[in-house]
Amino acid sequence: MAIFYLFDFRSLWSPFFALNLFLILLLYYLISVKYRNCFKQSEPLTKKQAANFTGFILLLYLIKGSPIDLMSHMMLTIHMVQMAFLLLIMPILFIKGIPDWIWRTVLDIKLIKPLFLFITKPLIAMLLFNVLFSFYHIPIILDFSKTNNFYHALMHSLLFFLAIFMFWPVLNNINGSKTMSGILKTGYMFANGVLMLPACALIIFADIPLYQTYSNPETWINALALCATPSSLSRLGSVGPELLKIFNPLGSLQDQKLGGILMKTVQEIVYVVIIAQIFAEWYRKDINRPF
Repeated sequence: MAIFYLFDFRSLWSPFFALNLFLILLLYYLISVKYRNCFKQSEPLTKKQAANFTGFILLLYLIKGSPIDLMSHMMLTIHMVQMAFLLLIMPILFIKGIPDWIWRTVLDIKLIKPLFLFITKPLIAMLLFNVLFSFYHIPIILDFSKTNNFYHALMHSLLFFLAIFMFWPVLNNINGSKTMSGILKTGYMFANGVLMLPACALIIFADIPLYQTYSNPETWINALALCATPSSLSRLGSVGPELLKIFNPLGSLQDQKLGGILMKTVQEIVYVVIIAQIFAEWYRKDINRPF
């Protein structure tokens, strides 16, 4: 592919980002293993927790540090795949990767606990995430964030943390925390799926390309500058419609439709898996209940 010949190593593989993620992973193991005894009520790190958090870090690098991130500025399809992993899969790995005793330690902090309890109330968490997700995909908002490093990072970070809050009511296993019943969890996940539908439908059924970032050559190259070095961009030559066709062979409209379909498909798969797990847990509790 042309992407590997025209772009340098830094643009493709983000080595500084990789270093930062390695340091975060190292800190995770230092706190949860080596220096665990420095904390009260700490518990041994399980293999499942370690695998989940390590998987989270690897996926984060894959979608935000590998060539996938560069391609997400070229094609809306890749952007939506990136967002599907960032908002629908990685928050689950993050929640399950952090040991319960660390969650309890953090949530016992006076300034954090009341705010966290408020934001993770099911209705509030659901609305905050889905409203911001829809807001972010309004064309003028997405186009602006794609050409500004600060707002691009801010929107993705905010959406990621709101996704954690959205999943928290159904994934939280901390002792003493309020949890919903199985039927309420199921209804909650169905409602989340419905609220995400308008943004995906807008993208899928639009008759024209919505985003200048993926259809206008000048805006496209400005968005690419967020993750490509100037030397790499200089190799692209003249900026015009022909350049977009090289890196987006689907065309702007078909790329847009496919991106919306993939986002909605991944969302449906993830939510169905969660609902199936809720039913399985509900069934186990029911058959173990004494008559």
